[in-house]
Amino acid sequence: MMNFRDKQPIRTCVKKYANYKSYKPYLAKDFFNRCGYTDCSDFWFGGMNNFHIDHFKPWKKYPQNPLLKTDYQNLVYCCSYVNILKSDDLGTYLDPCNEDYNTHFQRDNIGAIIPITPVASYMHSKMKMYLCRYRLIWMLDNLEDRMHKLMTIIEKTGNLRARDLYIKLSFEYDDYKKYLRANQ
Repeated sequence: MMNFRDKQPIRTCVKKYANYKSYKPYLAKDFFNRCGYTDCSDFWFGGMNNFHIDHFKPWKKYPQNPLLKTDYQNLVYCCSYVNILKSDDLGTYLDPCNEDYNTHFQRDNIGAIIPITPVASYMHSKMKMYLCRYRLIWMLDNLEDRMHKLMTIIEKTGNLRARDLYIKLSFEYDDYKKYLRANQ
């Protein structure tokens, strides 16, 4: 098993906006352009424009606290899939900035999200974190990371076999990314 994520998101914005959507660029930065719940890169969903802003505590369920709608500390940068599934559910969720998800979730060797605590199991089921899209995105991000590491080795050692492998992988990977960009 592996850690669920490498970087813990942290909310840093201190500006105040009347419209919560104005926070999106700050959220993207604070969440490293990754879904707060699944840790998937927003690139594979079409970038920041296609990512959502979740209200961790659903403001519609707490009319006595109208500030929840625009409180930056209540906002989570996330993919549309989990945001729609979570919706205004009042179940128990882990705040991605206030909880170390690595103590609640792990990844298996092919990137599947594995819950290891009861609250993680609830989230995993409710938000369908078991879907293969999250494993696939993890594998693509992992491949890209390994390609960058391979390039570093090539630059340091000049290894020709490593260079040939990198070139082959790069062409295939770039073709796939061009296909995705053309269809966004």
